[in-house]
Amino acid sequence: MSKNKEKENRADRLIAANKRARYEYFIEDSYEAGLMLEGWEVKSLREGRAQITEAYVIVKKEEAWLIGAHFIPLKQTCTHVFADATRTRKLLMNRKELSVLVGKVERAGYTLIPLDLHWTDGRAKLQVGLAKGKKTHDKRDTIKERDWQREQGRVMRSVAKG
Repeated sequence: MSKNKEKENRADRLIAANKRARYEYFIEDSYEAGLMLEGWEVKSLREGRAQITEAYVIVKKEEAWLIGAHFIPLKQTCTHVFADATRTRKLLMNRKELSVLVGKVERAGYTLIPLDLHWTDGRAKLQVGLAKGKKTHDKRDTIKERDWQREQGRVMRSVAKG
């Protein structure tokens, strides 16, 4: 598969991304987790109406939970169902992955951050990152690197045109 098709494929399956996560945290490792969703939530995800920038993941009693994710209910949602947009949702992960995460979060001081929400084989999946917080000077370095990449792209485009 060519790189362009791969990018299009990734863009088609992306529901929501947490851009602030890579700015505010060093992402050490990432895991993919399923979500226990209700019917109206799946419908709103198909419309792309989700936000995970303020969400976080906790591990409690060997289960992972997504807290603070906002799935905007559709107007067509059934009237007899109460649609709680920010309810706590259970994450579905392997027992081995959960035990590793429990060890790292409780002992090593890591944080679990949702990175993106996407479709995999017709199922909604959440990419969870094992992260450490950045200091202010690290964030400045990230901004400088991003600006340099942008400037480098501009120079390369002007050289290609000329």
